[in-house]
Amino acid sequence: MPGQEEVFKVSRSKIELFTQCPRCFWLDARHKITRPNSPPFNINKAIDELFKKEFDVHRAAGTQHPLQIKFKIAARPYKHKDIDRWRENFVGVFTLHEPTNLHVFGAVDDVWINDKEELIVVDYKATAKAQPITQLGPVGGWQDSYRRQMEVYQWLLRANGHKVSNTGYFVYATGDASKPGFDDKVEFVTHVFPHIGKDAWVEKTLIKMKTCLEGDMPTVGQAAMGGDCDFCTYARSRTELTLKALKNIN
Repeated sequence: MPGQEEVFKVSRSKIELFTQCPRCFWLDARHKITRPNSPPFNINKAIDELFKKEFDVHRAAGTQHPLQIKFKIAARPYKHKDIDRWRENFVGVFTLHEPTNLHVFGAVDDVWINDKEELIVVDYKATAKAQPITQLGPVGGWQDSYRRQMEVYQWLLRANGHKVSNTGYFVYATGDASKPGFDDKVEFVTHVFPHIGKDAWVEKTLIKMKTCLEGDMPTVGQAAMGGDCDFCTYARSRTELTLKALKNIN
C-alpha cells in the first residue's frame, strides 16, 4: 500500500519482472494481478538437485568437484552454516534495503570460494540444443536475465558483509538429442564458464521500484529488450476487442 511503513518483500524474480516491465510489476505488487505462469521446468529442477548433491559431497570433504578441475577453476564448494538457507526458495540470501524499506531476497543455486577467500556465485542451467552451451548469448538478448540473476545474488551476498568475487560461473548442461534413441536416458554435456558481474544497477533499480510502488500505474508497458511488453500488448488488444464487441451489441 502507498505510504506503508511495514517492510515489503521483493524477490529476485520481482526485480527481474520490474526490469522487464514496470507496469506488470505494479499490477503484481499493488493488486496481485500476476502474469500467466509458464509450465514448470521439472527436468531442469531435477538436474539442479542432482548438481547440488554432487557439489555437496565435495563441500563436506573440502575438495574440488571434477568440473572445477576440468575447467581449471581455482575454487571449491563453500562450506557455510547458512548454505542450505541460502538455497531455499522463498528464504534465500536476504537483506533489508533501508533506503526503500524493501526486504530483498533470492535463492542461489550454489556458492564456491576461491583462493582469495572470495565467494563465487554459481548458477546451474540445463537445456537441449544442437551444440553444447559454452557461453551466454550476446548482451541485449533474452539471456541478459541470467546475467541480472547472478548479479542480484552477488549484491545480496555483499549486502550481508561477504567478500564476493565479480566473477561468477554458470554450470550449463546441454542435453544431447543426436543419439539414435531415448532408451530411458538423456546424456548431457556440461560446460562451466564465467560471467563478470556488475551489480551497481541493483541499488538504482530498487529506488525506481519503490517509486513505482508508491505511484500510479505506469501507462506504458516496456519490454527489457525494447518494444512493447508482450503481456501488456495482449491485455490492451483484448480489452479493445471486448469494448468493440460490447459497442456493437449495444
